[in-house]
Amino acid sequence: MIELVHLSKTFQVSDGTVEALRDITLHIERGDIYGIIGMSGAGKSTLVRCINMLERPTSGQVIVDGKEMNAMSASQLREARRSITMIFQGFNLLMQRNCLQNICFPMELAGFKKADAKRRAMELLELVGLPDKAKSYPAQLSGGQQQRVAIARALAINPKVLLCDEATSALDPNTTHSILELIKEINQKLGITVVVITHQMSVVEDICNHVAILDGGRVVEEGLVSDVFSSPQSAAAKKLVFPSGVDETLLSQTDGRRIRLVFNGAQVTGAPIIAKMAVDIGVLANIIAASTRTIDAQAYGNMLLDIPKDSEQFDRALEYLSAIPNVIAEEVKD
Repeated sequence: MIELVHLSKTFQVSDGTVEALRDITLHIERGDIYGIIGMSGAGKSTLVRCINMLERPTSGQVIVDGKEMNAMSASQLREARRSITMIFQGFNLLMQRNCLQNICFPMELAGFKKADAKRRAMELLELVGLPDKAKSYPAQLSGGQQQRVAIARALAINPKVLLCDEATSALDPNTTHSILELIKEINQKLGITVVVITHQMSVVEDICNHVAILDGGRVVEEGLVSDVFSSPQSAAAKKLVFPSGVDETLLSQTDGRRIRLVFNGAQVTGAPIIAKMAVDIGVLANIIAASTRTIDAQAYGNMLLDIPKDSEQFDRALEYLSAIPNVIAEEVKD
């Protein structure tokens, strides 16, 4: 569906050049939810803007639905962009228009009849869960509601690709989760290919099937989310998975098997999970690395455990941890 072939982008600045993207090659399947993640300055936003040609690459190819975007004329590009829509961190709604009018706006530009545009807009408001907000203005809505209107507007002319550029960065965790669930539902119902640009690993874990990690304008790791995040190989991936770092000394001293835990809103109780596991099933674990936080009595983040090599103990630990609601437990293999 989307192919980036040896893509590079260089910007001219006052004291020389900046290589924002360096020889990037990616393939995104039709109907996938594909995450592109990296720290600030990694080149994520430049990359997504190259997909719809808001930024023209210095070299390489961008192929969407079999058509080479950077070989198109201006009129061909305008037509192709109708099938590639985008949502942003700042929502970008027209403040002087109500919700219905915001959603109708791209249809007006595309030449839809007024009645057809209004009917389609009302269907989309229903889809995003805001059927009663047609006459409300953006200033009257919460951030999550504004993003839902922005999503409805992005779907107005039946796109094939939805680009999400840090679309949940301005939202609180609970609202972020609801927006991601909406995007996942839209992907499943409409078959739209979704590209998610983010610096938040939790967003990729929550919604994406595949991920590419950018560092310094290069793709340093890519693959299934479960593979990349359960056993990160690159320094950039390890930093994203465990921002506080991995205790390499402890890592070298242990000869057990490792389990990575991902907390996606696990309920926080009085007893820590690792201590409770020792009491409940008699398996002791060392914490090699952890990066967790508690929001509204729910845990988010990651933890890397060293478990005794004994197969019976390891299997019991993995089964025990996997049974905890909103916790993903997976073995990390060398």
